[in-house]
Amino acid sequence: MNAQIKQGVAHELKASRLQRLVEFTERTLFRNRLAVLAVFLLAALALGFSALSLRPDASFTRMIPTGHPFIANYLKFEDVLRPQSNVLRVLVENPKGDILSREFLETLREATDRIFYIPGVDRGNLKSLWTPNAMWAEVTTEGLRAGRVIPDTYDGSPEALAQVRQNIQRADMIGSFVANDFRSAMIRVPLLEKDPETGNPLDYGAFTQALEREVREHFAAQGVNIRVVGFAQIIGDLLAAASDIALFFAITVGLISTMLYLYCRCWRSTAVTVLTCLLTVVCQLGLLSLLGYGLDPYSILVPFLIFAIGISHAVQNINLMMSEMGNGATPLQASRRTFNALFIPGTTALLADAVGFITLLVIDIGVIQQLAITASIGVFVAIFTKMFLLPVLMSYVGVSPRGLRQQHRRANSSWPIFRRLAAVVEPRNAIALVLGSLLLLGIGYQARQGLKIGDLDAGAPEFRPEARYNQDNAYLLEHYTTSTDVYVVLFNTPPEQCARFAAADLANQFEQRMLEVEGVESVQSLYGEIRFNILARNEGNPKWAELSRDQYVMNNARAGASSELVAPDCSVAPISLYLADHKAETLSRVVAAVESFSRQYDGGDYQILQAAGNAGIEAATNIIIEQSEKRMLILVFVIISLVVWWEFKSLKVTFALMAPLYLSTVLCEAVMAQMGLGVKIATLPVIALGVGIGVDYGIYLYSRVEGFLHQGLKFREAFFETLKTTGTSVAFTGITLALGVATWAFSALKFQADMGLLLVLLFIWNMIGALLLLPALAAILMSKELSH
Repeated sequence: MNAQIKQGVAHELKASRLQRLVEFTERTLFRNRLAVLAVFLLAALALGFSALSLRPDASFTRMIPTGHPFIANYLKFEDVLRPQSNVLRVLVENPKGDILSREFLETLREATDRIFYIPGVDRGNLKSLWTPNAMWAEVTTEGLRAGRVIPDTYDGSPEALAQVRQNIQRADMIGSFVANDFRSAMIRVPLLEKDPETGNPLDYGAFTQALEREVREHFAAQGVNIRVVGFAQIIGDLLAAASDIALFFAITVGLISTMLYLYCRCWRSTAVTVLTCLLTVVCQLGLLSLLGYGLDPYSILVPFLIFAIGISHAVQNINLMMSEMGNGATPLQASRRTFNALFIPGTTALLADAVGFITLLVIDIGVIQQLAITASIGVFVAIFTKMFLLPVLMSYVGVSPRGLRQQHRRANSSWPIFRRLAAVVEPRNAIALVLGSLLLLGIGYQARQGLKIGDLDAGAPEFRPEARYNQDNAYLLEHYTTSTDVYVVLFNTPPEQCARFAAADLANQFEQRMLEVEGVESVQSLYGEIRFNILARNEGNPKWAELSRDQYVMNNARAGASSELVAPDCSVAPISLYLADHKAETLSRVVAAVESFSRQYDGGDYQILQAAGNAGIEAATNIIIEQSEKRMLILVFVIISLVVWWEFKSLKVTFALMAPLYLSTVLCEAVMAQMGLGVKIATLPVIALGVGIGVDYGIYLYSRVEGFLHQGLKFREAFFETLKTTGTSVAFTGITLALGVATWAFSALKFQADMGLLLVLLFIWNMIGALLLLPALAAILMSKELSH
């Protein structure tokens, strides 16, 4: 008993010290209002000017988990692997006939030349029918013959065209570089990670714009269809859609502003609140620019989240201002009282938001980490604009007479809905609500069992199926045999030993094992070329199409192998597995099969290393996301719980605030599983963001309830009074923000529509949880404390 008394006294002393600090801050702030406005004005002008230089930004290495062993292997052998990894496939289609016409081949040559001179292209590995590395080979009675697919003697005559057709067949290019129906041809365009002219990371936005201007638009005017598939084009299209994202941001701002005015009926409060929230976004962008960051396609949505956070906190400020001025306070008095009442819970809620963002740093993927940094900077700015600038501005503008009349009508309302809602704290109702929530949690657990990691759709899941990129990808899959999903395994040997029989035999066994894996359609490697060359040098007799134990035969067969199939020192031979798709199940099967073979056939000097190619990189990304998802969620809940405990000094209150957020998270994952949305770069951050933003509702609500309890009210009465003030703003904020992001459903970007859907669900469920489940849990858990 004495220990409890001492603990209570210590708590009161600490609360008293904290309150004195708040009062000191309040006096300093409002005694120097003009100085505060001048400081914020100068900071806004400087950061606004800095924000003008901010540009969309994307990097291949930031899109991949560079710390994963797969990616470490890829980066180590990047020069060898570039033709199989960061590569564009440009399809030049003849809508008037096949490719074997003088006019079309000239068009293909011009397209190849135009692409060759775009900065960022790995020109040495560029390949089309016109490039010197497009070679054919055949076996004749005189031995092996070889040459370029389009020879130097080509003159466009019917005979020359017939020769090109034969060379294409000899080079086995049908289905890879020439469409199965001969109506299009492919240009393979490997990209450099750094611009050779500037030394800076390749600007994918500028590169794809140059490709659009120099190739796609140029040849479209001539009636030739150009289709482009690859990572760079995905990023380019996402960056090009930045204007659409800005449009949706403007629509959201307009909608929220209208809703805010309808709520408070005061243009002054609405204008000051919206302008303060927009200023927060501008300052955030300015700080990003000063720190050397850009906005990548995923972080470009963060400004909306910061605006939403700002509105969530500003509504609380307006609500309390209207209440104080409705009781006769002047604008200055109302602002000072509002500051005193909201500073601690508001700062705590913003810190909880920041924690939700910062925990994303545990995910070793650059774009997610940059999103975490971008959002954390925004919350840092919001602490100053919402906690200091907004109260000072409101002390000047106050609330209009019409707004006060709106507040007077509310104060005199009987609040029938809230009176019924306050009954949730009665023991019988609270127990029934908690049991219903547990049932809902069980249903959510069952429904989320089918939640997958990674992409579940063909093409680029960032876009809708009808998007240009996905149409181009569908065309490639329909008209070419070669898959766009390539999983590259690195067969590593000591220098000059990749063509030894022991190494080649092990690689051959590996290839045969991989062809038995479901989802692997074909294999391409140095060893297939070696077998062909041995066959060719032995009169084309099929019985010689095998590896030889004679090292001279093997060395001779390796001579002249394509640079994309072997490193110059014969220490690395990439083995490309062409997959049916890039779904998580397919990639998991391939990863498991490669690991199983590696364990079974540990070759000592010979290593089978994973992985490169777009499918290999995606497999590594899926592994990182799967490993990080639970760790991130645990960190989010643990750290935010500590923040809440620090605010209320009660484990029971902390549990009551956090439980609704956990229920919302489980239900969100259940919806994702049922709708076929995988956990990936675009969707994983939403869950952490939802928890961070959702805890605001509970902090504001319970801090207000606690204030009424200290005034001697019973819990039901305290909750009813809270609903009349903070509860209305929580309900308004949840519904308004949900309506704001609901407009994203009309976005051309599927990942933006997906994020919008998940945010709508989280905003609504977190609001309902705060208004219903939180007080019910608090009533049950704190029944003894509340009875005294």
